[in-house]
Formats: sequence, C-alpha cells, structure tokens
Amino acid sequence: MRSFISRALITLVLLSPVFAKPAVIDAQHQLNTVEDALSETKAQSEDSKALAEDPTTKILDLPQAEVNLPKEKIEEAKLVEDGPKAGATNSEALSGTATKFNDMEVPPMKELTGEGYDEDIKNGYWFVKHYSPYCHHCKAIAPTWQTLYEFYYTSKPVPAGKKPSESDSLNTFTRYYDFHFGSLDCVAYGDACTKHKVGAFPTFSLYKDGKFVKKFEGTKDMAGLSAFIEDTLESTRPGSRPKDGMKLPEPEATSVDTAAPAEKPAEKDKDPAAGKAAAEKYKDKVVEDSPLPAAETGIVKAMSKIPGVPKKPKKPSAAPNPLGNSVSLTQESFQKLVTNTQDPWFVKFYVPWCHHCQDLAPTWQQMAKELQGKLNVGEVNCDVEVRLCKDVHVRAYPTVHFFKGGERVEYDGLRGLGDLVSYAKKALDVGGGVTDVDADAFKKMEETEEVIFLYFFDHATTVEDFEALERLTLSLIGHAKLVKTDNKELADRFKISTWPRLLVSRDGRPSYYNVLAPKDMRDFRQVLGWMQSVWLPIVPELTASNSREIMRGKYVVLGILSRERADEFVLDKREIKNAALDWMEKQTHAFQLERQELRDAKQLRLEEAEDRNDQRALRSAKSIHIDIREDDKKQVGFAWVDGVFWERWIRTTYGINVNDGERVIINDEDNRRYWDTTISGAPIMPSRTSILETLPKVVASPPKISAKSSTGVIQRIFFGLRGAATGHPWVSLGMLIGIVIGTLIWGRGRMKSGKKRNSGGFFQLDGKEGFLNGGGYGKAD
Repeated sequence: MRSFISRALITLVLLSPVFAKPAVIDAQHQLNTVEDALSETKAQSEDSKALAEDPTTKILDLPQAEVNLPKEKIEEAKLVEDGPKAGATNSEALSGTATKFNDMEVPPMKELTGEGYDEDIKNGYWFVKHYSPYCHHCKAIAPTWQTLYEFYYTSKPVPAGKKPSESDSLNTFTRYYDFHFGSLDCVAYGDACTKHKVGAFPTFSLYKDGKFVKKFEGTKDMAGLSAFIEDTLESTRPGSRPKDGMKLPEPEATSVDTAAPAEKPAEKDKDPAAGKAAAEKYKDKVVEDSPLPAAETGIVKAMSKIPGVPKKPKKPSAAPNPLGNSVSLTQESFQKLVTNTQDPWFVKFYVPWCHHCQDLAPTWQQMAKELQGKLNVGEVNCDVEVRLCKDVHVRAYPTVHFFKGGERVEYDGLRGLGDLVSYAKKALDVGGGVTDVDADAFKKMEETEEVIFLYFFDHATTVEDFEALERLTLSLIGHAKLVKTDNKELADRFKISTWPRLLVSRDGRPSYYNVLAPKDMRDFRQVLGWMQSVWLPIVPELTASNSREIMRGKYVVLGILSRERADEFVLDKREIKNAALDWMEKQTHAFQLERQELRDAKQLRLEEAEDRNDQRALRSAKSIHIDIREDDKKQVGFAWVDGVFWERWIRTTYGINVNDGERVIINDEDNRRYWDTTISGAPIMPSRTSILETLPKVVASPPKISAKSSTGVIQRIFFGLRGAATGHPWVSLGMLIGIVIGTLIWGRGRMKSGKKRNSGGFFQLDGKEGFLNGGGYGKAD
C-alpha cells in the first residue's frame, strides 16, 4: 500500500505543471529567456553607471537623523510632515471615522448607496451632496461640507436643556429638526445620480420624506450653504433660528464660539473703503491653497473645462521638494499633502526589513536630490502606516506610485537612478493636462514622437468627455503623447466625420478607436485598454522594461542591430520599418477580403432562400452573425535590439554574434522557439525582401520552415506539455482523470495479489514461518 501511494504521488507531482495556468507558469519562470536576461544586464549597467557618475552615492544610506541641517530647514521640514487638524479631512475619506467639534464627538457622515438610497432618505429632511471622487471642485468643497456638518450636528436648538451629545435628549439638532446630511458617490452609483437628474459635480439637493424639494443654487461656500439650511430650518420650526444669524466656523476648523455674534458683511454700498476691503478678503479666500476656488458656480465650472476659454489664474504655490529630500509621510500628512492637492508626488511604499527596499533606499534619496525644486518625493513605511498602504492596494515591496490630483499610476519600470529620474520628468510633462494642437503643431510633434494619441472634439463635446480624457494622461507616461484638437485641417487629413473621436498615429499611420455610443468614450478603463494595445511604436526597441509586452502572445520579427555601424544601423531600421508597414497593409487587406467573402456567402444564402420561398432557411441565413476581428489570429510584431549591449543574452539564447553582421530572427516566445534562416537556409537579413519572403512561411500552420528551440531539452518537454494542456484543456483533463483511475485500479490489483500470497495464516519473518491466528503449525524457536 505504501508503495502504491508513493507511485501515485510521484505521478501527480510530475503531471501538475502541465495543468497549471499559463499566467502562473509565466510568473514562476518570469520570461527567463528574455526579460530576466535583459533585467540583469540592465541593472548591472545602471548600477555601475550611477557609481561612476556620482562617487558620493555610497554615503547616502546614512540615517536621515544624522544629517546636519540648519535650524530653519528643520522647522520647514517639520511643517511639511504635520498632518491636518481633526475634522480637516473631507467627508468621503472619513467614512467609518468619528471626529470632534467643540469637544463633542461627531459620528461619520452618512455615505449613501445606490441600492439603499430611497430607503435611507425616506424619513425627514436630507441635505445630500452628489459628488465624484475625481472632481477637483468636489475635493475643494469637501472640507467645507464636513465642517458644516460637524457644526450643525453639535449645535443646540434650544439654549437650555441637556447636552446635545446625550442620546436620549430631544434637544439635539438631528432630533429637533429631523434634518440629516449625506453624500453619494456618483462614480460608484451612477444610476442613482442619473435617476435624480444630477448633471454636474458637486450638486447639493434637499429631500423631504424621500421626495425631491429643491436644489441648492447659491454660492458654494460656508455662508451660502448655511443660509440655505437656515431657510429650511426656519420654515420647519418658525422662530427657532437666531434672528441675527450665527457665527460660522472656518473650513477645517474644529471649534467655534457659539456665543459670539454673527459676522455682518461690510456695508459696501455706503462705504467704498469697506467694499474694497471685502473684495480683497474674498479674493484672498478664493485663491488659497485649495486646488480650485471654493466659491464657484456650476456655470463657471463648466466653462472652465471648455478648451479656449481662459481660466482664472491661480496663486503660485511654493516650489516643490525645496530640500531635495524624500519626505516621510503619515496617514494624515499624506491626505493633506498628496490626496487633497493638485501637487504631483512620487511616493515609495516600503518596509524596513525588505532587502529590495534597502537596495532602493540610496537610489531613492539620490533621485530626490536630483529632483529638488521640480517634483515632490515621499515615502511611506508600511509597517507603521498599515491602513494607508492597504488603501493604496500595496501588495509588494517596494511599490512606487506617481500621484496627481487624486489620480495615481504605478511605476513598473527599472529602478536605476536614470530610469526613475527619466520617468519623473516625463510625468511632469503631462502635469499641465491634455494640450490643444493645430495642424502645424501636430506636424512638428510627428518629427520627434513615434506614437501620438489625437482626440477630436467639437462644440458639442461635454465637460464629462474632457474629464474622462484628462484621466488618461498619467497612464500614458513613458509610452505616448496625448493631445486634443478641433482643427478642421487635421479632421480632413484623418477623415473625421463624427465627434468626439480618438485615434493613434504611429509614424503617420492612423488606427481608430471604434465605439458604439458616445458614452463609451467616457469609459476610462475601456479606452485605456485599447490604448495599451496600440501604444508601442511600429518598430520599438526591445528593453528589459518592455520585453514582456513586446514578446508575449505573438510572433516577433526581431532585428539584431549595432549602433557602432551608424550608417548600416539607420538603413537597417528603415528596412525593418518598411517591412512592418507592408506586412500590416497586407494583413488589413486580407482581413477585409475574408470578411467580404463571409458577407457574400451570407448574401447568397439569403437570395437562395428567397428564390425558394423557404422561410426557415431565410431565418437561418439572417441569423448568421459575422464576427471576426483582425486580432483573432496570432499577431506579428516587429522590434529591434542593440546587439552590442545585449551581446551575451543574444549569443547564449540564439547563437548569434552581432560582430558577424546584422541579423534578423522571428521569435515565438510562447513556445520557446525561433527561426533565423529563410526557406533556402540562408540567414534572414534586415531587408524588406528577406523578411517578407520568410514571414508567411513561418506563420503558416504548420510552419514551412523548421524552428529552433531557445530552451534546453527538459524545458522543451515542459513547455510542450503545457502547450498541449492549454490548447486542449478538456482532453488533457480527461487524460489526467484516466491516468488517476488507471493508477487506482492497478494499485488495488497489487493489493489483492499481495493478500492472496499471504493467505493461510502465516507471515514471513527472517525466512522462518510463524503463527498468525492458526491455520497451520510452525516451529517455534
């Protein structure tokens, strides 16, 4: 029995890799023939380069506390790390967290949901803010909204009586007026906002017993919102509100003197000096450090998003990263400095015990020094700030994110000093938003940029369209440029007849994003998914950071070139690009012919059914759905690699030495195989003719040219079994079940035969017979 179990376990262990998911296998092997080799060589090169350029790098791992700084700088750094006051955060972020106002505890504001919205607001008055977490105006008004809620919740309707904090007291604001505050996220619950006719963010609406009463249309500041609430409360219980008004708190305040008289506005009409003073006070309030003016109507908000309309100048903020250091961020300071501002931040999430984090630490400090006065740099210790790292969805250490205006994107490139600085500078370039271009500016961009996304808009394009477009900028950092235009000349050039429309221009060759409805243009994830499929140049350079994206899932025509032979290098790149363009044109034409043939076949079926008056055949023909796409078949990509820089990897993987001349291989990374010769056995050369003659014979099924393996024998068997399992999963599963059943039957037979041999009551012991419950006589020593 023990022998049978051992054999069964060994069989299952040997077969388990076959049925593993491809993603898991790839994660274990990490594209060892391409990505690992490139990453190792690149990392060594970057490290040596950094040490050569800056010999002081080795001392940067000293503890920050040991660095001697002037007293003024230390005080300035301390101010940067201070968190906000209690109650200084917005209501969205305070979900599940109680605050204090006037030394009284305030429960979290009610966060309404789409499913329970009608049920929650069915009793009493409800003053609801409809917002979007990506809306800058919503973020600007959030501290005011939170403080307003805290102020009214802790206010006492009747001066005498029990404290409002006592749960059984009727002298509480909520019980006395039956008035409640709430917020609804219109991104998470868009249907509910659409149902209640929310057309802009933020929108403040008043409901009574579940029915809409009116929408707040005044100035969105503390005084305007309070005046709206006071009118409602006075109409509910006439005479209960102070005649002269109340002293209102400042946004983000944690207390206010309730006994103090209300501030009366200066009499501007009678006193010009007072009018000027009031105007200056309002002006200073508007241009505070908040990302957008707090008092701005919905009309102005909509106009500010329309291209061509001048925007209000903002008060210049302090220079970023004044000390050239990486600021240690806490939960409070992160929300104050990063989340609730428009300032860009490059933030590292780490734990002290992680070896990779320790290796990155000196490079990160050096990068912060390089970006002094240009970009804020921070770091978060996830051993201390556990909740913050969980909210950011940090799953590995170190993780690096770039933040801007509530949006973020994860950095997944190499961690050398040059790579980090280069990415940061590209990220700063997109900080100004999507640039508006005309025909001349776009033509000039084409001279320097290989990939450009162009967004066409017209007078009917909405604010929501432009907001969705702005969300795409961070994800394109380091990949491509995104610009917008309403230029007629560009529309004629690219044959644009509907707006808005998005296309990508790669070396002047356009590819269009086709959607069924205008709302699809505002689907951020869907648009970004399409962008990721086309944001590589037609012939990109293969590097460690993009190797997985280039090589996986397709045949890749890879030119192995040398920059040392400059003339040949330029000529060979041009030949590979021409071959790529020709191949793409032929594939598009072949796809169109194939689709037309299917349409013609369907039309023939329809005509034949109509001639025979066969209604059944006619319905069957009409139900035929032609649904083929260009990417249904395995695609072909083109790329080039520096054969001198990656000489070791190319020689060990493909057996090619670039010193013998430029070469081309056609690689199939999924099956760990490649082709380096034409049908005649000659090497594939970086020429349009050689590539286009060989490529159709390679992609044919089966290939007409024998492939070579880029792995060893054991790896080849492993990947062959994996390919069979993924290509025919049900057949493989049936084989596995058959093997298991066969093994069990064979094991059971072995057990029965063993029992028959041992029947008769005897057992063997050192070659002698002994008793086992009788059945015979044996000799006892």
